[in-house]
Amino acid sequence: MNRRSISQRFLPYNPRLTLVARMLRKNMTLSEILVWNKLKNKQMMGYDFHRQRPIDQYIVDFFCPRLALVVEIDGDSHEGKLEKDSTRQLEIEHYGVHFLRFPDDEVKKDLDGVIEAIRDWITTTSNSKLGPRYRLTPLQRQNR
Repeated sequence: MNRRSISQRFLPYNPRLTLVARMLRKNMTLSEILVWNKLKNKQMMGYDFHRQRPIDQYIVDFFCPRLALVVEIDGDSHEGKLEKDSTRQLEIEHYGVHFLRFPDDEVKKDLDGVIEAIRDWITTTSNSKLGPRYRLTPLQRQNR
């Protein structure tokens, strides 16, 4: 499945998770808040990110439908859950979604580096895999 079709189709989710997602949005960790402050309101190259978004039977930290990109902050709640996180990621990737994961302490110590890594992924991916519809010049990106 190509990424362009992700934004044009429905990703399945468990409706019971919407209340949990709402609660998680109200109780974000410091690292999630720091990243969200850089992603919200289309600040990341004009792309719309959603926070605490249900996908399938899971809730991801941040999701950009147009890029089919999940950004996860791995904090204390992920400790000792490597196998569970891997299974969760594989199941969501089955829908054509890609993941970027960052440790909680990396976000706190090097937020600019984390944001730059997300920006680099978007730039590299939009120039190589999303097709002509998504190829933007630097000026076009600036004006978005």
